Amino acid sequence: MKEHRVEAVERALSIIECFTIDRQELTLTQLSQETGLYMSTILRLCGSLERYGYIVRNGSGEFRIGPSLWRLGSLYSRGFERAEIIRPHLVELVATIKETATFYVRDGNDRVCLFREVSPHALRFDIDEGSRLPMDRGAAAHVLRAYSKPLPDSDHEVRKIGHVVSISERTPGVSALAVPVFDRFGNLRGALGLSGPSFRFDENARSEALAALLDHSKQLKL
Repeated sequence: MKEHRVEAVERALSIIECFTIDRQELTLTQLSQETGLYMSTILRLCGSLERYGYIVRNGSGEFRIGPSLWRLGSLYSRGFERAEIIRPHLVELVATIKETATFYVRDGNDRVCLFREVSPHALRFDIDEGSRLPMDRGAAAHVLRAYSKPLPDSDHEVRKIGHVVSISERTPGVSALAVPVFDRFGNLRGALGLSGPSFRFDENARSEALAALLDHSKQLKL
């Protein structure tokens, strides 16, 4: 099927994508540098985004995310899983393994970090909840792809062993481990994973982590 795209919509979305947990307020200049768009174009797009509550401009002229995205994010989260079901498992995994725990779901050709709990270590892997990542790299991506239909030929081995290890595949120096999570009917609901610096999250640590992940994935009958 021919791909349909609207350039103006993509430009507006590129503005929203500039904001992160560490960059919650951005100036017009910063948005222009990040997106490559002219300031006049950004002002027009932000006018529409502000009208619908996706962008808010404060008194000093800086932009930040508006309440409409929080509402949609809450709807998205509830549409997959309830946080009160998944978060306790992530918290327990972090307490046991001491590495960052994540829960990803597939959304088309991307994967989304729905929930995460960070490692207590100062040097750790971190990612924002709601982050969208490609499906071609990373342990969670391989798990989500392997249990999707149709099954790619390259992912038959994943189903055979039931988990994936990735080392420096997406982020240099980071190792990740992920397992699938199914509902009571055997349908894939997401990927449960642990990630940390490769020097610490080595083969021995991953062996312990795999046992913990498999145990929690069995408990998560969503």
